[in-house]
Amino acid sequence: MKIALIGYGKMGKTIEHLIEQAGKDEVCLRVDSKSAPLRLEDLQVVDVAIEFSRPETVLQNINTCLQAKVPMVVGTTGWYDHFDAVQDLVAQEQGSLFFASNFSLGVNLFFQINKKLAAMMAKYPEYAVSIKEIHHTEKLDAPSGTAITLANQILPHYSNLSDWTLEQPAGERQLGIEALREPKVKGTHEIKYLSEIDEISIQHKAYSRLGFAQGALKAAHWLQGKQGIYTMEDLLEL
Repeated sequence: MKIALIGYGKMGKTIEHLIEQAGKDEVCLRVDSKSAPLRLEDLQVVDVAIEFSRPETVLQNINTCLQAKVPMVVGTTGWYDHFDAVQDLVAQEQGSLFFASNFSLGVNLFFQINKKLAAMMAKYPEYAVSIKEIHHTEKLDAPSGTAITLANQILPHYSNLSDWTLEQPAGERQLGIEALREPKVKGTHEIKYLSEIDEISIQHKAYSRLGFAQGALKAAHWLQGKQGIYTMEDLLEL
């Protein structure tokens, strides 16, 4: 399988390392921040594109890949407000797009635990819910796409919460997300339920990028021959 890596930072290089180790696929195109904008002709020999670029370029990259009829795995976040338009374009081009805020198997299992725990805890208003995420200082977006996914899984269970916020302390009807950026830290997401008498929390820590890279590469293989929009829940049959 011939693969385009759109976004050739640390994640792109980690994916390429896995591809080289396995020896089954080939990276035929690398696009980084110094490259010219992605063009249709760049994708003529590509079987799938894996996209980990930047929020300001991801929509144009999606548009170009779909027009080129190239299946696309998207790990960049920050574009979900435009999901309806992307969904329409996928249908119009009869294309295929796989997206996730996090490709790690562990995180996606964590998502399932988060949903179930939120449904349970919403029945007990004495517990205040909050989210904390910690990432390295090179991470550009805050909160992380994973934290937003966690928040959006919790909010439907709480009629007294309208949205999430980065402001500390959070407003009365807001779910607070604390986003910390620190040097040389493990990516961490924690959901906390705090009452006057005790605390319940769940936490996920990522020790390396390999889990994310492995998930993205697995998604690229899984997407072949499919049409439509898919997520990790489809791949993992969660």
